[in-house]
Amino acid sequence: MGRGMEAADISVVALYFVLVLFIGFIAMRKANRSTVSGYFLAGRSMTWIVIGASLFVSNIGSEHFIGLAGSGAASGFAVGAWEFNALLLLQLLGWVFIPVYIHSGVYTMPEYLSKRYGGNRLKVYFAFLSVLLYIFTKLSVDLYAGALFIQESLGWNLYLSIVLLISMTALLTVTGGLVAVMYTDALQAVLMISGALTLTIISLIKVGGLEGVRTKYMQAIPNVTAIVATGNYTYSPSCRIEPKPNSLRILRGPLDEDIPWPGFILGQTPASIWYWCADQVIVQRVLAAKNIAHAKCSTLMAGILKILPMFVIVIPGMISRILFADEIACISPEHCMAVCGSTAGCSNIAYPRLVMAVMPIGLRGLMMAVMIAALMSDLDSIFNSASTIFTLDIYQTIRKKACQRELLIVGRLFIVLMVAISIAWVPVIIEMQGGQTYLYIQEVAGYLTPPIAALFLLGVVWKRCNEKGAFWGGMTGFTLGTTRLILAFIYRQPRCDQPDDRPAFIVHIHYMYFAAGLFWISGLVAVIVSLCTSAPEEEQVRTTTIWGLRNIEMVPAKDQEETYRLTEKSHCNANGSLHKEMPPNVKKERCLDGADIKLLVPSTDHDPATPSTETSPATTPAEQFGNGKMDMIRAEEGCKRSGERNMCMHLLDWFCGYKEEVQNAQQKVVQEDARVIAEMLYEPPKVKTLLNLGLICVCSVGIFMFVYFSL
Repeated sequence: MGRGMEAADISVVALYFVLVLFIGFIAMRKANRSTVSGYFLAGRSMTWIVIGASLFVSNIGSEHFIGLAGSGAASGFAVGAWEFNALLLLQLLGWVFIPVYIHSGVYTMPEYLSKRYGGNRLKVYFAFLSVLLYIFTKLSVDLYAGALFIQESLGWNLYLSIVLLISMTALLTVTGGLVAVMYTDALQAVLMISGALTLTIISLIKVGGLEGVRTKYMQAIPNVTAIVATGNYTYSPSCRIEPKPNSLRILRGPLDEDIPWPGFILGQTPASIWYWCADQVIVQRVLAAKNIAHAKCSTLMAGILKILPMFVIVIPGMISRILFADEIACISPEHCMAVCGSTAGCSNIAYPRLVMAVMPIGLRGLMMAVMIAALMSDLDSIFNSASTIFTLDIYQTIRKKACQRELLIVGRLFIVLMVAISIAWVPVIIEMQGGQTYLYIQEVAGYLTPPIAALFLLGVVWKRCNEKGAFWGGMTGFTLGTTRLILAFIYRQPRCDQPDDRPAFIVHIHYMYFAAGLFWISGLVAVIVSLCTSAPEEEQVRTTTIWGLRNIEMVPAKDQEETYRLTEKSHCNANGSLHKEMPPNVKKERCLDGADIKLLVPSTDHDPATPSTETSPATTPAEQFGNGKMDMIRAEEGCKRSGERNMCMHLLDWFCGYKEEVQNAQQKVVQEDARVIAEMLYEPPKVKTLLNLGLICVCSVGIFMFVYFSL
């Protein structure tokens, strides 16, 4: 066991969280928490460096430090393949998907599916699947990863640590929510990278550099004799304690149990396409860019940053096994249980154990604070994103007349339900994939996300794909993937000292091969059904496919003063802050919720073919009237007539951030027109050339990394 937290470390942790909460209180003064839309608004004004850093921070959290380092300790370089693959897929996002998303005028991924294919079935399916993924691959894993850090540093019980994490996150949420996270993300990014680099350098010095890692890792075998002599443990030869022979290669043979190269390319890549090109958390950040040039540059920057995890997370995990082989590579389920509380293995403690043993006093506490704070940011984002998807894309579809107060309360109650399910799911995470958390995440995603990747790819590149084809293709993949996932939970991997009597198709068919089958089967069903049914209307594909980009005349951006004028008063908030004054051809409409929203009924003097955007993830521009917005306005009247409320109701409204008086305010609405989109998609010739050269360089670096670590 490494050294525990000392007074200086605890002081650093306390100081860090005081700073975070202070920022949260400041942010609370500026945050608009009183409305559904106000909680999630994003303006298209961010620069490439901010977006690039945000992409990296939003992806790399505590679960990566636990999972990537743990898999590095257990199986070597292999897990780094996901990071280099992300480097390439980020460029697919910037050069293929983002231009289409901007051209179609969408802000959310359910909105894109609904606009591209029409109807509500795909939107509800995607929303339901997103909630499942949030619970089983993000929230539960984050809770486990953060609790493991606390357990390693303070020696607390795992579930007590989870309760502490949830309490701190709830406090952060109440004191500012996502605004506080935005204020602290940059600080966390700098400290996270600096701390991880410091740990890597110190660790490399201890083992003799990268060459020392290559040599000593293959010799990192626990001392069975000493372990058996000091404790009442037995060793079974079936429990592998030696490093795998191909541990120093990323891509391995087609029958490898970690990363078979055909399965990775054909199966894992589609699952990763969903995460990097169609997941709301990632795409929303890039859509906030000023224009397409900033969007592309941000993906280039994030791609370069994705090289870091191999060196600052995976390799330190391998070093941890070198230094603590008797603990990380435990010799039996009983020994593992004594070391880390899991019979499946102890690789997950590799990174926190290294932090506690190698980092000097003070820096050790700072690293722990940064890890936990990053986790809190992830949890807060997950809480908000998942509750938004549930309330606006599922609950409001069922109950169209729900008022603002009802939606906000339902969203908070759904968070409580998610947390309860996630805590109950933690024991499953500990046991799945031999205790390797990161591989558990990839396995669950591999069974659920390939059909979604197929639908988005077909939607973007093939105009003939229609709603019926996409729906039945998605349903086919979802049914097959869910069935396989349930079987994986039923037939869990046995302890290493027991025989494996699971069915052969579960033992011998790697989940990546199954993911490949899901992707291609879903795509094939979508193609066949689409060809057998009527083609989509031209309006559905005009702005939602990559081919539509050829028909838009991209123009340089005019001076912003020509389009919008900044006024000294906000008609909605009357707080003296600067707001855009809308163009004369856009109607003023009743303020629904105190935040910038789309017109509920399009202006009669506005070209109906012009693409537009909305800030609420609930509906598409074509469906705003029919999907319950007018119903919600009428329902608000009922909410207001509820009469006097007791103290408990006032407290509930405060917790949910509900402010009734905002509902009566007037609002200005800014609607993007074709010219704004054309300006966003415009790239000056020199900038376009530089970006394309950057694309070639970044992709070349990614391919080189694959080759270098596979030789």
